[in-house]
Amino acid sequence: MTDPANPPLPRSSSDLAGAPGTGPRVSPPTAGYPAEPAEREPVAGTSMASSPAPGFNERGHVQATKVSGVWIGLIATALFVILLVIFIGQNSRRVTIHFFGWHGQFSLALTILLAAVVGVLLVAIPGSLRIMQLRRALRKNVPTGRNVG
Repeated sequence: MTDPANPPLPRSSSDLAGAPGTGPRVSPPTAGYPAEPAEREPVAGTSMASSPAPGFNERGHVQATKVSGVWIGLIATALFVILLVIFIGQNSRRVTIHFFGWHGQFSLALTILLAAVVGVLLVAIPGSLRIMQLRRALRKNVPTGRNVG
């Protein structure tokens, strides 16, 4: 008697064929490998290339939503705040700042953070002005009757 988990290999090509007209015989799956699912027949009037199920994209991944984007943003903000608190805690000593004849004592962490905020503003303000300029130019060049976001 043979072990069902370890079937014998076919000895010849005639062992692979079943009764005439039935096609090749398929051996049971080996241990650890699931059986391949049988192909489904399409229902009359439909095709197999139908749209994905609601909530999924064409690749079978769950679609992103606005809520999921907000959730990821909240997590990223929380991590940033934690890093910011650690940064301030480790750089709390006071330093003297000199700027165009003015000087004062400030926390090192707050001084670095203030410099970073000023740097972001120096980049964000001209960038925002350029975006507004491009949007205005796009609205002027779009034919009437079309709504551009």
